[in-house]
Amino acid sequence: MQKSFEFVTATGTGYRTARRPKGQLLKWIGNKQRFSLEICNKFPTDIRVYYEPFLGSGAILATLGHGKMVGSDAYQPLVEIWQCLATNPDQLIQWYGSRWNECHSGDPKEGYQTILQRFNESPNGPDFVYLCRSCYGGVVRFRKADGFMSTPCGPHKPIAPDSFAKRVHDWAQRVEGATFLTADFENAFEEAAKGDLIYCDPPYVDSQKILYGAQSFSLARLYKMIEQVTRRGVRVALSIDGSKKSGEHDCKISLPDGLFAREEVVDVGRSMLKRFQRGGGDVADEGVTDRLLLNY
Repeated sequence: MQKSFEFVTATGTGYRTARRPKGQLLKWIGNKQRFSLEICNKFPTDIRVYYEPFLGSGAILATLGHGKMVGSDAYQPLVEIWQCLATNPDQLIQWYGSRWNECHSGDPKEGYQTILQRFNESPNGPDFVYLCRSCYGGVVRFRKADGFMSTPCGPHKPIAPDSFAKRVHDWAQRVEGATFLTADFENAFEEAAKGDLIYCDPPYVDSQKILYGAQSFSLARLYKMIEQVTRRGVRVALSIDGSKKSGEHDCKISLPDGLFAREEVVDVGRSMLKRFQRGGGDVADEGVTDRLLLNY
């Protein structure tokens, strides 16, 4: 089901219908692309400004396609990709294509390692866009010891440059008018006002401690910010741990009393992180659900 959202522009009120992108721009562990429309359908229809402070793959932002959107993330190379998409999509296509050619002019795995080493020496958006598309399962993993990305090359062949270009053009239309910032998530909460919506998809406490940004993330700090903005009429939707192992393991997440008005369950399929940890083995017993917590 597609849902229409009201938004305010400089010329008045308009409406836009949520549409799920056909393909991912970035491969990204835990991304919400397959069920982004289901999540958007839980949002209020009257949104003044939409904020997404844990941007990642941007699947929800791109599906919503709202009039005024602010996407942010603490990781600069990721934000570089989104800023390039919004301001110069042809440059983003060139970034990816040159690195695809670099890898496929010889042994793709050796080429991947060369780009990965270069990226770790000097993190940057152009290398990161290729690494996200070609690393194993989109598992963007960083070592604690030195902060280096350590995910090996995936067994799949990365998307060809011409196919990537088509996705870039589709996604560029979806994020038209959006602002992308390198910022801590608190920035969105400080800027949001009554009538706005903040969607949060932070690192999951129970299962994503090895992923980027997870080591320094504080769920308690996020709860505190949600409590503050709720008092001034900001709507918040939070995706967080639900259950794992096909329902046998309930992720015990501490929730402050009265902070959220309701909870929805979202079936997200099999765990890609567990597939990565098992070296591509069977994960039929690893069904996962998320909680979608709403303060409205």
